[in-house]
Amino acid sequence: MVCNPPWLPHHATSALDQGVYDPGGRMLHGFLDGLATRLLPGGEGWLVLSDLAEHLGLRTRDDLLSAIAAAGLRVRGRLDTRPSHPRATRPDPADPLRAARAAETTSLWRLAPG
Repeated sequence: MVCNPPWLPHHATSALDQGVYDPGGRMLHGFLDGLATRLLPGGEGWLVLSDLAEHLGLRTRDDLLSAIAAAGLRVRGRLDTRPSHPRATRPDPADPLRAARAAETTSLWRLAPG
């Protein structure tokens, strides 16, 4: 199973924002909380998640790891990549998110029942 939830645990103000904002982390927690019971033996859940929320102070890495553990899951592995889009590689000095975007990492978390 694969999940790529919206990145930021905040409220959406438009239909477009719904692809970026996940109020209270509902989608993220819903995926995690139901994953262990839905996997076949030896199966994995893959979570594709940016750490942009961490850089903006909206979620901590400990929050994510605690949610994974509370869902009865363990991290089997993780693959990280840095963004290569212009907003990250050539940030606009007027962009208030430029520092967070420059530090952003997107990870594929390989999760398995704990």
